[in-house]
Amino acid sequence: MIHEIIPVGPLQCNCSIIGDEKTREAIVVDPGDDIDQLLALILKHKLKVKQIVITHGHIDHIGGAMKLKASTGAPIAMNEGDQMQVKLLPMQAAWVGMKSPGKVEIDQHTKDQDIFTAGELRGTILHTPGHTEGSSCLYFANENKVIAGDTLFAGSIGRTDLPGGSMDKIISSLHEKLMQLPDETIVVPGHGPLTTIGEERETNPFITERQYKPKISS
Repeated sequence: MIHEIIPVGPLQCNCSIIGDEKTREAIVVDPGDDIDQLLALILKHKLKVKQIVITHGHIDHIGGAMKLKASTGAPIAMNEGDQMQVKLLPMQAAWVGMKSPGKVEIDQHTKDQDIFTAGELRGTILHTPGHTEGSSCLYFANENKVIAGDTLFAGSIGRTDLPGGSMDKIISSLHEKLMQLPDETIVVPGHGPLTTIGEERETNPFITERQYKPKISS
């Protein structure tokens, strides 16, 4: 597995370039900005971008997606629950002092358990609402790695005080989805250093101290 993690843009979003070493097919996750830098790495590894996956619709994660699509021809995939975030991109740009990316078109709406492939690599979508309604992660089981977007950070979790956020939903997503993964799973958060599921299970105060009430099926 080829995996380049590049902090991009003024908010230093962790963009992932994930490639299959045999076929050179690739998936790019969260190309928020600095597309020339991403294209240079794609060229370096002789990759063919097959898919652009967006974990959620905040500008620092999606801002460069249309430029990358224009350069590679790869379609953009994101959960439909974040269409509101896409509509708010000009407002988001004003909030963080970035240039608006203009019109962003989503080619495919992801759902929980959707599979994205690049050669022999298989990534499974985990819908993890809470940071935003459409927030999702991409889990590579065979590689023990999850691209977590802004759902889970080292020692913290995504903020829930922005439009579409919910503390109850993110806590449910953490326990029902991410904490079900093996301890050795490497977590690539949307910002900041890498961690593991085991480390967060033991030390993350939002997981160890936050009371969690599982859903009761009728």
